[in-house]
Amino acid sequence: MSDFKDLRIVDNFYQTSLFFPMPAVLVSTLADDGATNCGSYSLVQPYYVAGKGYYAMLLSCRNSSNTAQNLIKRKKCAINFFPDDKKYFKEAVRLGWPGDTTAEKMKDFSMHLEDGLRAKEDPEGSYPKVLSEAFQVIECTWMDTLDGADADLPIKEGEDHYVLEKYHDFNGITSPYGAHFILKVDKILMKEKYYNAIVNGVRGKDFPACPVDYGYRDSKNFWYHKKGKMIAELLPVRKTTLASVRYAADRIDPTVHFDDSALEMIVNVPRIFLPTVLKGCVAWAKENNVTEITSAEMKIINDKRSKEKNK
Repeated sequence: MSDFKDLRIVDNFYQTSLFFPMPAVLVSTLADDGATNCGSYSLVQPYYVAGKGYYAMLLSCRNSSNTAQNLIKRKKCAINFFPDDKKYFKEAVRLGWPGDTTAEKMKDFSMHLEDGLRAKEDPEGSYPKVLSEAFQVIECTWMDTLDGADADLPIKEGEDHYVLEKYHDFNGITSPYGAHFILKVDKILMKEKYYNAIVNGVRGKDFPACPVDYGYRDSKNFWYHKKGKMIAELLPVRKTTLASVRYAADRIDPTVHFDDSALEMIVNVPRIFLPTVLKGCVAWAKENNVTEITSAEMKIINDKRSKEKNK
């Protein structure tokens, strides 16, 4: 007989009913007076990852929080990933206490803030600052038009939640106490050490030390896990035949031809993704006036960081 037990599901189930590993980040937004507010979050994850023309993150939070209200008013935020250091996590726990104003929580802020890339590229605009200690930052804009959330208003003064006739399904104010924000990725800022690792090839020792918030909290403590040793596991190899890849490639577009050396480079692509890969190659070829794709062109296509390297 199974030894699983049926655990009751209650509010904030990811904290009260699960051991759920999540990132620990600080989300910076702009307060009414133009100051940067930092709030602690773990309910943040990739949302649109391909095929939309832009990329997006998803942030879930309390709808009366400083972060939620600042996003509703000014749309901009930065997701700051801070390193694995007990003093940083302790500060993140302090910043997560609900009800403090921006002035109260940022008065004794122990980390440092600086302008991000958006502010440098658009000096006339208004953007929240980013965390200097972060190893990576995602600068974002809330896609408020999705789900009709552009009509959402700031919370009424003195209220701690929303009372509406109807709540959104997936973006904006989604329940009396909850909010979800689909955040368009504007910029990814990366410290040089980790930038070089991604561009030149990541090794186990190149991964940043970042805390993992395990979700579960009790009446006294908030728990997290320090980074351990990174372990690599080889991907399974299911190599298809060159003939089967050739069959698919010859039917993608009659004006672009693939030679065998190019197709040899994609024989390991899972069959379900092969048409998408080939179409991407053809699109690149047409943009660059190429009618014959060889291994040389395929190397350029495969190197998603080639433009950054050329810079």
